[in-house]
Amino acid sequence: MKIQIKRLDNQYSDLPLPTYQTPGSAGMDIYAAIEEPITIFPHQTVLIPTSIAMALPDGFEAQVRSRSGLAARFGVFALNAPGTIDSDYRGEIKIILANFGNEPFVVNRGDRIAQIVIARYEKAEFQLVEELPHTSRSDGGFGSTGM
Repeated sequence: MKIQIKRLDNQYSDLPLPTYQTPGSAGMDIYAAIEEPITIFPHQTVLIPTSIAMALPDGFEAQVRSRSGLAARFGVFALNAPGTIDSDYRGEIKIILANFGNEPFVVNRGDRIAQIVIARYEKAEFQLVEELPHTSRSDGGFGSTGM
């Protein structure tokens, strides 16, 4: 699948476009397009620009997800993950990073800050009914199948 992507500022033309790191990767790493380092203090949330925009085909979304290494080692997560980039959005992709760790975390120019997964979705239409079909689970939730 080919996806149109646009650089928004030529000063970041040296940064890679979103990239798969291995042949089996589902997500493409996306890079911080910043001039100066940004420190994310514990319990702080920041919006990191990427200086790219894309045109996804209708019926597809780009899901923004945390990078497991940042989460495991530093407690830094892409907030609202998976976040959705809609097929009709043409603005800059920005990543919401939150530091749930105990130490400040520094984001530098060109750091891999999140990953995006391209996913197909279906449009749904709700149909209001008086009763739903019965299942063996019924309305059991929140641990109803055991711990």
